[in-house]
Amino acid sequence: MNYKDLEVRYEDNHILVFNKPSGILTHADKTEDKSMAAYAEDYIRNTYNKPGKVFVGITHRLDRPVSGAFIVAKTGKALSRLNKMFQETQVRKTYLAISKSRPEEFSGRLTGYIKKDKEKNKSKLYSSQKKGAKKAILDYELISTLDGYNLLKVHPKTGRSHQIRVQLNAIGCTILGDSKYGHYTRWLEDKSIGLHCYSMELIHPVRKEPIRFQADPPKTVFWNIFKHLDLDSLCQ
Repeated sequence: MNYKDLEVRYEDNHILVFNKPSGILTHADKTEDKSMAAYAEDYIRNTYNKPGKVFVGITHRLDRPVSGAFIVAKTGKALSRLNKMFQETQVRKTYLAISKSRPEEFSGRLTGYIKKDKEKNKSKLYSSQKKGAKKAILDYELISTLDGYNLLKVHPKTGRSHQIRVQLNAIGCTILGDSKYGHYTRWLEDKSIGLHCYSMELIHPVRKEPIRFQADPPKTVFWNIFKHLDLDSLCQ
């Protein structure tokens, strides 16, 4: 893939927002596969003809098989302020998740404690506080059921590793294709999962005005089941 293949959803002097495709890492890892950080560097270097090293600040992460709105800081001022906003959960994130199972309660709040196993790159959910576990909260709502698939809107209130994946799995709504947490679930053909960051709302880190970024889901067979829905209205 080339940096030109990335869909830019917003850009100004301080921030850059992509619609991240599934399959791309946020940061480089031992696989040495190209990351969003590297693609962002390519984009800025080539778009603005900047020789040498360019500044790119990664403020949050999306798991490799997850797609959606992805913010990059272009200045140090934006990076430090965005980091603080994410740490203090001042960014309102809206995800869409596809599951074969329907939740027993069509909407609700899930609260638990998540501990990350870094060696296995897998998170474990507990119902009560455990040593090393961090509190995880999310709100969810079933917004559509079609052709045997369920579409949920999810608002994570905290930013724990694999939070949406592990908390939805705990209520029997394993995300489509998520074999890491669903024992009887197979990866989708493109190795993505049915989880997409649809939008983010925050105060601009420099201009100090409310902004909202939105990224359409992939045009793949499972997401196309719900393509007729007015997602922007449903996700407000």
